[in-house]
Amino acid sequence: MPGRDLHSRMVGWLKVALPLAALAILSTLFLLSDRIDPTEAIPYAKVDVEDLANDPRMSAPAYAGTTEDGAGITLAATSARPATEDRGASAERVAALMETPDGQKIALGAATAALDQAAGRLDLAGEVTLETEAGYRLETEALAARLDRTDVSSTTPVTVTGPLGDIRADSFTLTQDPADPGAYLLVFKGGVRLLYLPGGQTP
Repeated sequence: MPGRDLHSRMVGWLKVALPLAALAILSTLFLLSDRIDPTEAIPYAKVDVEDLANDPRMSAPAYAGTTEDGAGITLAATSARPATEDRGASAERVAALMETPDGQKIALGAATAALDQAAGRLDLAGEVTLETEAGYRLETEALAARLDRTDVSSTTPVTVTGPLGDIRADSFTLTQDPADPGAYLLVFKGGVRLLYLPGGQTP
């Protein structure tokens, strides 16, 4: 009997002592933890809401599509804004990639671009470059590309450098060859000047 009474007393004391000890530990944790300064809020990006409302734009937009002749087009930019007309947009620091059905890749770059989805047209301007996997690089100030088919053209002077020499012309067009759907035609027009360097010789 005395042993049973001692056991009952210990159980009773533990029922009181253990919750008190837990409360003491929790209170100690709160007292020792760093105080929260409500003035040190999580830093948010500084955004001019009024400016954003007046000039809506999107950061790092991307566009992808396929032309009727099977060429894939991907487009990325640092920022884009909706145009005044429907289904249009303008973008800055644009990089585009066109991949033909036979696997050839053509990279495009420009300072600005205007996308008109209704007309299926992309206009590039400012330090426009076009590079191919074969090592050719074209530079011009303005370039237009169709989004529904392979059709790239420029009405501003162009300069092309590559393994076989340099070409300068007033304009150019790049289209699919109607006689051979798997081939493409690159045509230079107006004051064409060719510096041919066989075997990659230097002038």
